[in-house]
Amino acid sequence: MFPERFSNLPAYAFPRLRALLDVHEPGGPVMHMSIGEPKHPFPAWITDELVAHAADFGRYPPNEGTPGLRRSIADWLQRRYGVTVDPDRQVMGLNGTREGLYNAGMALCPETVGGARPVVLMPNPFYQVYMISAISVGAEPVFCPATAETGHLPDFAALSDDVLDRAALCYICSPANPQGAVADRAYWERLIALAERHDFRILADECYCEIYRDTPPPGAMQVAVEMGADPERVLTFHSLSKRSNLPGLRSGFVAGGPESMARLRQLRAYSGAPVPLPIQHVSERLWAEETHVTENRALYRAKYEMADRILGDVPGYMAPEAGMFLWLPVEDGEAAALKLWQETGVRVLPGAYLSRDTEAGNPGAGFIRVALVAPADETEAGLMRIRDCLFG
Repeated sequence: MFPERFSNLPAYAFPRLRALLDVHEPGGPVMHMSIGEPKHPFPAWITDELVAHAADFGRYPPNEGTPGLRRSIADWLQRRYGVTVDPDRQVMGLNGTREGLYNAGMALCPETVGGARPVVLMPNPFYQVYMISAISVGAEPVFCPATAETGHLPDFAALSDDVLDRAALCYICSPANPQGAVADRAYWERLIALAERHDFRILADECYCEIYRDTPPPGAMQVAVEMGADPERVLTFHSLSKRSNLPGLRSGFVAGGPESMARLRQLRAYSGAPVPLPIQHVSERLWAEETHVTENRALYRAKYEMADRILGDVPGYMAPEAGMFLWLPVEDGEAAALKLWQETGVRVLPGAYLSRDTEAGNPGAGFIRVALVAPADETEAGLMRIRDCLFG
């Protein structure tokens, strides 16, 4: 006997991609542009730092993060957003953001809202952990389209009052995965005001916030503080995977109001897996260091310009504001991904695999997601193959 709540889930995006492509031979040298796994160099000193603290693998680490790590994160939030948080009550280290985004639903979603089944709001397309967190706690996931008509960010205010009044949590990613759209201050102000009016928490997935073209994206917690919103209204999630090119480090954090954080910490004390101490030491230093982040951002900026040059004439092309992906319009995402694989060997992800079917259709069906994570010469070659195969 197995739980029925997971029985109707589609296969995860990458097994679906393997099933689509791997029964066919590639049409050229294989180039992986489907997954957002950064390939830029990470700081060279990290290996020495890990070795220096290797003996700490023999100790149980603190669940919430060492005092030094939490202070380093709090200092970064102050420098980056001008937000002051108590490192002892408002910050917790994570094994990457996915762990925290999932457990936020477990720790913060009530069993009922106004006597009814709770709703968890999320964009469509979306990072799949949002949906699984909602389903795991028996909530109803509500998918709000993030399309060209809405600036590729969800317009949650367009939902009915009946839905909004049952909302307990709202997931939102800015810069957006996959579209690269950025929530500006006005967007955050509208969403926070909506959350205040209908009394739901915002779970702001901001793991791409340090990869942008020109202007640093504003933060959800930053705007909430400026508005004088309830301190429990917003939780923010960040990661070293994208900022520091360390997806294998599995290190991030969540910050929020002290009551919300107390519930997250309590759940983690029972069920969480704390970050190993040597990795916490490395993470403490990484959050305090900005040179490698600036250098990394310059590499992505150059690839944005490369994409503009190679694909800028494609009808409907959207120059990314931020993040590490292109969201390219095609007639059919699956067909385009298969054609590209069979004729060139380039692997991209059909947009429908990141979206949920709705009565209005699947908002990702007419797109492919292209990851700009490889070195510049490989990225350029891949983009040219995409242009010549799909848009030539």
